Amino acid sequence: MVQLYNLHPFGSQQVVPCKLEPERFCSGDPDALFVAAGCKVEAFAVAGQDLCQPRCAFSTLGRVLHLAYSAAGDYLVAIEEKNKATFLRAYVNWRSKRTENARVCIRMVGHNVEPPFRETFRDQMTIVEMPLSEAPLCISCCPVRGDLLVGCTNTLVLFSLKYQVINEEFSVLDFERSLIIHIHNITPVEISFCVGYVAVMSDLEVLLLKLESNPKNGESVHYHPHNTNIPVKQAEGISNETLQLESDDFVICQKPMELLGEKSEQSGVSVTLESTGLDDEKMKYFHVQYLLYRRFAPDISSYALSDDVKLHSLQLLPIYQTGSPSSERINLPQEKELLSLFCFFSLPHVGYLYLVVKSVELMSVYQYPEKSQQAVLTPQFLHVITSNNLQCFTVRCSAAAAREEDPYVDSTLKACPPVSMDVCALRIQLFIGLKAICHFKNHIVLLTKADPEAIPERRESPKRLLSRKGPSVKLKTPPVAEAGWNLYIVNTVSPVQLYREMVDYSNTYKTTKTQSCIHLLSEAHLLVRAALMDAGQLEPGEKVELLEAFKESCGHLGDCYSRLDTQHSHLALPYYKMSGLSMAEVLARVDWAEEDGSQKYERGLIFYISHSLYENLNEELSEELAVKVVKMFHVAEPKQLPHVLCSPSMKNINPLTAINYLRKLDTSGFSSILVTLTKAAMALKMGDLDMYRNEMKSHSEMKLVCGFILEPRLLIQQKKGQIFPTELAVHLKETQPGLLVASILGLQKNNKIGIEEADSFFKVLCGKDGDTIPQLLVDFWEAQLVACLPDVLLQELFFKLTSQYIWRLSKRQPPDTVPLRTSKDLINACSHYGLIYPWVNVLISSDSLADSHYTEDLSKLQSLMCGPSFDIASIVPFLEPLSEDTVAGLSVQVLCRTRLKEYEQCIDTLLERCPEAIIPYANHELKEENRTLWWKKLLPELCQRIKCGGEKYQLYLSSLKETLSVVAVELELRDFLNVLPEDGAAAFFLPYLLYCSQKKSLT
Repeated sequence: MVQLYNLHPFGSQQVVPCKLEPERFCSGDPDALFVAAGCKVEAFAVAGQDLCQPRCAFSTLGRVLHLAYSAAGDYLVAIEEKNKATFLRAYVNWRSKRTENARVCIRMVGHNVEPPFRETFRDQMTIVEMPLSEAPLCISCCPVRGDLLVGCTNTLVLFSLKYQVINEEFSVLDFERSLIIHIHNITPVEISFCVGYVAVMSDLEVLLLKLESNPKNGESVHYHPHNTNIPVKQAEGISNETLQLESDDFVICQKPMELLGEKSEQSGVSVTLESTGLDDEKMKYFHVQYLLYRRFAPDISSYALSDDVKLHSLQLLPIYQTGSPSSERINLPQEKELLSLFCFFSLPHVGYLYLVVKSVELMSVYQYPEKSQQAVLTPQFLHVITSNNLQCFTVRCSAAAAREEDPYVDSTLKACPPVSMDVCALRIQLFIGLKAICHFKNHIVLLTKADPEAIPERRESPKRLLSRKGPSVKLKTPPVAEAGWNLYIVNTVSPVQLYREMVDYSNTYKTTKTQSCIHLLSEAHLLVRAALMDAGQLEPGEKVELLEAFKESCGHLGDCYSRLDTQHSHLALPYYKMSGLSMAEVLARVDWAEEDGSQKYERGLIFYISHSLYENLNEELSEELAVKVVKMFHVAEPKQLPHVLCSPSMKNINPLTAINYLRKLDTSGFSSILVTLTKAAMALKMGDLDMYRNEMKSHSEMKLVCGFILEPRLLIQQKKGQIFPTELAVHLKETQPGLLVASILGLQKNNKIGIEEADSFFKVLCGKDGDTIPQLLVDFWEAQLVACLPDVLLQELFFKLTSQYIWRLSKRQPPDTVPLRTSKDLINACSHYGLIYPWVNVLISSDSLADSHYTEDLSKLQSLMCGPSFDIASIVPFLEPLSEDTVAGLSVQVLCRTRLKEYEQCIDTLLERCPEAIIPYANHELKEENRTLWWKKLLPELCQRIKCGGEKYQLYLSSLKETLSVVAVELELRDFLNVLPEDGAAAFFLPYLLYCSQKKSLT
């Protein structure tokens, strides 16, 4: 469906002062208009103060049948007819032709320019003649690279744009015939070419192809007439025998057909490639990808077939990445990056616009109120001419391109009107005798002629209309020039001016038809989007104005969706975000109701406000606006009221007012743990500690933790990316630190807060900065180990805890607060904390100077090291602050070496520093494969130290007796004798020898 609005996209118009009646004309983007009449081409200035002033004129070989201009390369190409023969010629350096009699150089394509003629090319126009084996029927220039595609009866010939570099400042433009596309079963009437995409149109068929430049398996392409790349499949509903039956008495009508993607290979149109290029390997095309085939059939419900039911206005429209540079005029062109591509073609009463690139899909269908003659597509509009009307339709190109360019479109961050939105006609402007149209920049060129009979024809009789075997396209001889024709340049108004008019027009729909208001504002938004994407067409300073209009349009759309109760009301959020409006500015645009409470708040506004409050925006609402927000949610979403009050943006709300609304929730049946906690936070804000205690005591600690998980902002808030504890969190730190730690642990377990955020929270809460670690954070780390959170990296957590334990032990630094858990609590509750080895307790029992906090930190460290999960090697580099001169350092060092299986070194250390611990150590550690150390290491060491005597003689002696008891049990008599020291007193070892001999006799 096409909606009609009476807007004014067309501004002033000027008459082009042509001397002869125009037969062909084309735009010379960026600043020229070419008009062909007879054997002459006139160029007119269409920029600046010289609008519609003649620039130059030059003669052609014959009457011009087709005319095209390429901005890349700045050349004009024409198909000319002379003596019933057609010629293809390119006019290069045409700007240097100041007078009609100025010298012109004519050369063949590919001709190498030799001195001394090189310098003459700088100051004179050059005509490049391009001979073809078949008569050219149509032409198209690539808007990006400037390559030329020529359509013939059975082939399409591609001429690549080349530059012969003369010196650093000057190069000569040339062409190379690089590719021949052999195409069968379709005769081109119009073609369009853009960066490897080829569109071919006959009277009732359209074929869209993509030339691929990446070879398969390194193959090169050659043309073999009997061995095509893609097999020819007979078109559905028609056979060779049927074609032979065609005569003057029959008209063959094929079925309408639309084939997309790979299915279009089944169209019956075969395509093969013949590579003829010599120089530029990277520009060669190797194979063809079918994208689209569409065939139409005329209406045969009446007895007579209309000769006018034919396709026209084939066009490929590229849209580039925003801000991509334009091609240079003389130097080698810098290729633009293609973002999206659109294919348009039209029947007399309906036009079709397809989106190409990633996939091919029909984007829009245009129904014309009258029979169309020609149409041109631009990124902003579709301009269509009928016999007496110039019509302007909106297009969806910018909406499709926006989705290709920005992955965040159609999210809570950004939005764009849908591609499927109904198109509309902005204006139907009356012109008498419209015949042809072209478009460039902000100009539309129209040819009008009062006599409807004197129009160029390229069509044949209706009975040949459906056949692919028709001869080459012919044109009727134009009549003698006469009065009654005009060539107009119509200036379209600036996008911002038209945008303003569309916004004003939309105001008439605000109270009656909201959907129409949204539709028109969406059209205005897409108009501004399209203008911003076409950055190369913007005047200096115009982009800033367009950006302001873009933000303003987003604000208008946000207003519409915020007041519209439909499934699309959620779009208020992204549009308001894109508008740059603050939450206070959005709320100022709301029409608030009177105190009677009759206000109805639509879902769009509620959705925007609730999301904005959840996103922790760096914006604090005034007390007045905060109260209005509370009233709004009390009426529309009462369950969300506690969440709303916890937002940092609601900081200025009067706590008493908030409590009154929360109490209304209690009476309405919405009472919950979240309401209780919110009331407690507000009571604390007012300084009413009694109310606070009553609220906190009304639920168990487990339920309170669940409440904090439902709304983390009761404890933690963010401002400008920084984490800040709330007043309630500070109070819990002093009164209920266990509840606070459990709550933050619950938040982490439910992915409401990250590991680093939690650490930062406790540091800020306890007023610590840098590397200083508060005890409450250590309590949180210990709680993480106890909870065994799956996303916590154990070794990283072990490192944090051991580093803190070691630092406190080395500095004799007590914790700043009483730890929540003792070492016994952790050993009983957490499998990562292991039972401390018995010999460790013996080792540290001699330290009578240690206080309770010191002992607790040491026990926790030792327990971690004795646990099953701890990677002992990771702690070795951090043990240096713990000196072995202290009992704590000695125990940790020995424990570390023991876990590393350095038993002999540990035996030496214990014998030297703490002999009383050697036997408990040996009993616990020297087992299984380490059992031999009893007699290989411990027994000789004890014997040696006993000989030396000293203060520890008795300790060594008792240890030796324990050792001999173990060795005598473990070894045979002979082995036992071998391990005894040779100089020992036999009487001392007799009891053990006797035991060994008795054990032998028993066995």
